[in-house]
Amino acid sequence: MRRKPAVSGNPIMNRLRILLLVVGIAAALAAGNRSGCRPGSSRIGTSPAESFETFQEEAMATLFRVTLPRGPQARATADSVFALFRAVDARMSEWKPSSPLSEVNRMAGKAPVAVPADLRAVVRRGLEVGDLTGGAFDITWAALWGLWDFKAAHPRVPPAEEIRRRAALVDYRKVIVDDARGTVFLPEGGMKIGLGGIAKGYALDRAADLLRRRGVRDFLILGGGQVLAGGRHGSRPWRVGIRDPRGGPEDIFATLEVEDVSTSTSGDYERFFIQDGKRYHHILDPRTGWPAQGLRSVTVVSPDATLADALSTAILVLGEERGLALADSLPEVEAVLVNERGNVRTTSGLRDRLRVLHPPRAGRP
Repeated sequence: MRRKPAVSGNPIMNRLRILLLVVGIAAALAAGNRSGCRPGSSRIGTSPAESFETFQEEAMATLFRVTLPRGPQARATADSVFALFRAVDARMSEWKPSSPLSEVNRMAGKAPVAVPADLRAVVRRGLEVGDLTGGAFDITWAALWGLWDFKAAHPRVPPAEEIRRRAALVDYRKVIVDDARGTVFLPEGGMKIGLGGIAKGYALDRAADLLRRRGVRDFLILGGGQVLAGGRHGSRPWRVGIRDPRGGPEDIFATLEVEDVSTSTSGDYERFFIQDGKRYHHILDPRTGWPAQGLRSVTVVSPDATLADALSTAILVLGEERGLALADSLPEVEAVLVNERGNVRTTSGLRDRLRVLHPPRAGRP
């Protein structure tokens, strides 16, 4: 990872010798022995060449896969990582009624809510990314919940007036975090915080800290569209793949070798519908309430998994030129963008490192 000047402002693929992960979907991992797993989780297998093994478990509404060096402590270490993910989810999920974040949302316009220190820290980080991106990333996007239903049998575009009404409640600058009192407050009724675009990255950063404290330097963690690669996969870097936004789940158009960084991909292909020849997808521009336009996918590479998680969404909202300029201006941040025509743009630090297997497909919207 280059250092730029600081500025203001689920199929299994057998016998792979190099672990190839498709960013943005559940990746294919080396096949092997499935025995010896406790209920509720599974061991994916062992990579004979490099003596790694992979465990999986659901947390934070996604399937996480943790790949560690094979050894007597691997199972217990993986369990500790999964427990960390569950603990973060219990505090930071906007979907769990029992979470402190849900209480903040219920008390919007009424009173501040005492919350754990790590939740306040993630909220503050979200507010900082909001400033960094001019509101393209906004943790109060959750006021738009339910407006767009991408899982409906017959999804539809909501009335423009309703979109405007809900979008008026989205403004991260109004969130009040009081560290002296340990509280978070939403000053207007109807406001809501959703940390789905940043909490997973935070959890990955904490998992990496946990592993390194235990002396594990080489590891890989995959959850949804984000990967955290620690150290190396035996004698060479880890290799990740970037999904073709208009291809199938296992169709990758490019690969990248990485060490001690996270890659996070946001795309318009996970939840969407097409109406009158136009694609409407789940990544909304929080400033307007409408789906972002202009980019099909964004992959951000950074040693800071929390930042990578948030920036992949923000850059997709910002669009090609502004998003690429932002990524290129930030220290230790790189990005790969696929625009609506299927063209690929990268930050300067990736131009000689990205291996393109085939051009992304153009075709349908």
